[in-house]
Amino acid sequence: MNKELLTLSREDLLNYIEDISKNWLAIDGTWFLAAEEKFNIDTAIELDARSWKRFSPVEAQRIMNRFNIPQNGGIPALIKALKFRVYANINEQEIVEVSDNRCVFRMNDCRVQAARKRKGLPDFPCKQVGVIEYAEFAKTIDPRIKTKCICCPPDDHPQEYYCAWEFTLEK
Repeated sequence: MNKELLTLSREDLLNYIEDISKNWLAIDGTWFLAAEEKFNIDTAIELDARSWKRFSPVEAQRIMNRFNIPQNGGIPALIKALKFRVYANINEQEIVEVSDNRCVFRMNDCRVQAARKRKGLPDFPCKQVGVIEYAEFAKTIDPRIKTKCICCPPDDHPQEYYCAWEFTLEK
């Protein structure tokens, strides 16, 4: 570990976590733009989907290991893991409609979509990638969890959130 981190205050560490999360999002975005420029948006989305199919299980497994989240822990394990995803540090999200076998996750403020909105651009059509990302993440936590997209751009969505995902524990 970088020993300099041990000298930082709690506030500085939290700010550093936020910066790391923003940097992660920036490399994701710049990679996507480079792929779009070299090929086209459809190919960039296809490549992005392939990348998320590989990344989401890695992220889920690392979160499970770091925070002692049990394999096959059902909806409670998924809810805990979603709170530690790298973009949870920089996006506003919530989990609603919670029961033992179901929950709904909403991305209320997404940095990518908010930046596009500020620039007067339409929502980025992330549904194709999101379907893969969330399904792979959830099934890594518990293979019995099924993922359903409630809405995600390019779908219409309420003003309160950009996307919503339903997770159901199949028995």
